[in-house]
Amino acid sequence: MAKNSSLNQAAKAKEDEFYTQIKDIEDELRHYRQHFKDKVVLCNCDDPRTSNFWRYFAINFDFLGLRKLIATHYDDKKPTYKLELTRDITGDGKINEDDVVETRFSQNGDFRSPECIEILKEADIVVTNPPFSLFREYLAQLMEYEKKFIIIGSQNNVTYKEVFPLLMENKIWLGYHAGDMAFMVPDYYEPRATRYWQDETGQKWRSMGNITWFTNLDIQKRHENMILYKNYSAESYPTYDNYNAINVSKIADIPCDYAGIMGVPITFMNAYNPEQFEILGLTTGRNDFGKEAWPTKRYINAIQHNPNGTTANGSKANTRATIKTDAPKGVYYTADNADGKLEIVYARVLIRNKNPEVQHEN
Repeated sequence: MAKNSSLNQAAKAKEDEFYTQIKDIEDELRHYRQHFKDKVVLCNCDDPRTSNFWRYFAINFDFLGLRKLIATHYDDKKPTYKLELTRDITGDGKINEDDVVETRFSQNGDFRSPECIEILKEADIVVTNPPFSLFREYLAQLMEYEKKFIIIGSQNNVTYKEVFPLLMENKIWLGYHAGDMAFMVPDYYEPRATRYWQDETGQKWRSMGNITWFTNLDIQKRHENMILYKNYSAESYPTYDNYNAINVSKIADIPCDYAGIMGVPITFMNAYNPEQFEILGLTTGRNDFGKEAWPTKRYINAIQHNPNGTTANGSKANTRATIKTDAPKGVYYTADNADGKLEIVYARVLIRNKNPEVQHEN
């Protein structure tokens, strides 16, 4: 019962029901067509009667050459069902919604239930939009059962301790779309001041600006090199005070001729090509990765200085990379073992160019 309760809480207390538009599914999945032939596809976080994931695969069953399509339905209060599409039952010469077979469950369709796990074992590729608050657990299950997948998540998931090592080790990567995405949401969602609207039919909508796709199916994008045109200079690329790396504020500014370690925004993962760059770690302030990605110091008696003149405990300075500054723009930090004022830099991926251009003297 605890598992069922947590899934229901994810859907309601955390407002985790976001229904993906068919056009967003089409725009992403067109890049994976070659992977679906003769495969069993599972959509296990969907209401198959209304899911656009089910709709996409049912419409394109023959076009993609699927062997089987399965979708499971979740209900926190009662047993549910699965839908399957496998063959032309009606004999009309095509496979479509008229050939769907419904099978009742004895359980409620939670993706962690024994019934759903047995279905997962049968699947070759899982494609869905899992509850955002259960992303860690959902991804862990896919990895445990060694499944191929294409799933939606937040770009913030990149920094999760359960997710980043998988990206770093090239066990998973990001798909094509990254950024804004609009979702239909249930009627019980309360209006919001931003990124919320109702259409002419009364349907409620929410949008998010940090949505991406996670996959472990090979795609052309991850073999394309970033075009680098900036040259390194110490003035343009400050070195962190607590990491042996330079700061790159935008991925477009990654220098083409720097051979050392660089800290880049997490949006780098959208353009990451493992043949071009090596990922060394993340600026967590901990020794989570190889020694090259360890912080070089921990601040002693760190103090946070606020713009209004107040101060607070500055332990946050030990959770991110920091840069020395003579003119802080807002909050800054000091510490017994820091030479001057420090500003915190948002989470950075630590990388190294595998084939940097040779630096030329002017």
